[in-house]
Amino acid sequence: MATHAVGNEVWVLGSTGRSGREVAAQLVRRGISPVLVGRDSARLADVAAQVGNATTLVSASLDEAAEQIRRRQPAVVINTVGPFAATAMPLARACLPTTHYVDLANDISAISALLEVDGEAAGTGRTLVSGAGFGVAATESIVVRLCRQRPPAASVRVDMVPSIGIEQGTVGEALAATLVDGVAGVRRGRCEDARPARLGSAVRSLTLPDGARVRTASMPLGEFVAARRASGAPSVISASSEAPTSLPVRALLPLGTALLRIPALRAFATRRFAQVRLRARERPREHSWGHAHVRWPDGTTRESWLRLGDAQIFTGAVAAEVAHRLLTGKGRPGAHTPAALFGPSLVEACGGEYVIGDRPAETPSP
Repeated sequence: MATHAVGNEVWVLGSTGRSGREVAAQLVRRGISPVLVGRDSARLADVAAQVGNATTLVSASLDEAAEQIRRRQPAVVINTVGPFAATAMPLARACLPTTHYVDLANDISAISALLEVDGEAAGTGRTLVSGAGFGVAATESIVVRLCRQRPPAASVRVDMVPSIGIEQGTVGEALAATLVDGVAGVRRGRCEDARPARLGSAVRSLTLPDGARVRTASMPLGEFVAARRASGAPSVISASSEAPTSLPVRALLPLGTALLRIPALRAFATRRFAQVRLRARERPREHSWGHAHVRWPDGTTRESWLRLGDAQIFTGAVAAEVAHRLLTGKGRPGAHTPAALFGPSLVEACGGEYVIGDRPAETPSP
């Protein structure tokens, strides 16, 4: 195995998965030669050949990866391995006090836990960034843009409308655990005090700027944490077009989520879901969209949209751009979400475009 220089490397953990492959490709586009970290040497070699200009490092387990980080002290570690509620904190703590850390977490537990060590990270001069992916980065950026130089808001609603093609294959353990934990509302450790709306509630029909219509409903994920912190609003709804909106499904959700909170049933559901085979599917629409609607105590309302392409490619671009900025000394010590650290222009550097400015909303959100 090649010997790597200490202190200037960018590692991508979980680089044989789809998210990891896209992050690695985006790093190469930014002139960075990533170190691809994973358990399977043959698959790592295949990915390295696909993205070009990358080296590999075999790590058999999360604990082994953490020990390698402590020993070799790369400049930046990008964690794409879910479920992030289980992987984020062990890897982030392994990074301190020598290495910057970035992850793609999109669940309340993982993001909240990382933000709680802000002081510890700041004391080491290192930067921890959670939520460096489509949902958090897109919606948080709009809220930061709308709320800049304004008093705390009264309420915020953010909507994710991703467009992602599906690759053929099985769901896999990491993604299955992330989704099942999210549906069950599982919280590990301390989390945000406020409680998000339950899954499938707050259904709304949206007309996208291109004229298409979609239905969104509450999906209590990391966007809730980021929007609440960016706006100061006591009332926040995070919603998605991927959330269930039909009445029969929504009627069964309370029972289903209650059952999934039983550890044995949740573990069984995760194992079965991980084995589900997916058929390849084209993207459902040309663009992905992020949306935010903000209301202030005086009754003022404003909304804005962010347009981008494939949400998976955008996720890779956000993580790679954040890592590039940390590598070049543009970060700030502490624990952050992407737009809170780098402002709403970050997503523009990743291919996003604000297509409707900060104009007054025509109708308030329900």
